Amino acid sequence: MPERPYRLLFVCTANICRSPMAEALALMYATQRGFSIEAKSAGTHALSGEPAAPNSQRAIRDVGGDLATHQSQPVTPELVDWADRILVMEMRHAQHVREEHPAGDAKIQMLGPFGGSMEIADPYGSWIFRYRSSRDEIRKCVEAFLDQLPARLR
Repeated sequence: MPERPYRLLFVCTANICRSPMAEALALMYATQRGFSIEAKSAGTHALSGEPAAPNSQRAIRDVGGDLATHQSQPVTPELVDWADRILVMEMRHAQHVREEHPAGDAKIQMLGPFGGSMEIADPYGSWIFRYRSSRDEIRKCVEAFLDQLPARLR
């Protein structure tokens, strides 16, 4: 029986900019490379059911992805249990998940270091070029993370 896909939970603040872009980019790259993953996203202070920010949708559409059906959701115990790895954008996201969901502590990892930075800044409210820059930074990090997964998942 084949192993189940590796499960990634991407976390930012409101789950309308960075984490949905990371989720979409991870799924796109995994499809291109044949990686066995599942991805979801959530926010430390997210409302439920909000669409992705228009510029996040546009930035992902520019590279062939689609966030049109994205609906924000908060980090929940069920999502933490579901995930094999929780990839956060900022230290405060890691701290929030640790405090609210201690069972997920060993699963938390910063996404930024995979692209050479510690944190991935929030583009919320910025011009489209900032969203594209954020998308490109997230893409670099996500691809580097996925490329280091064990061979059985690739």
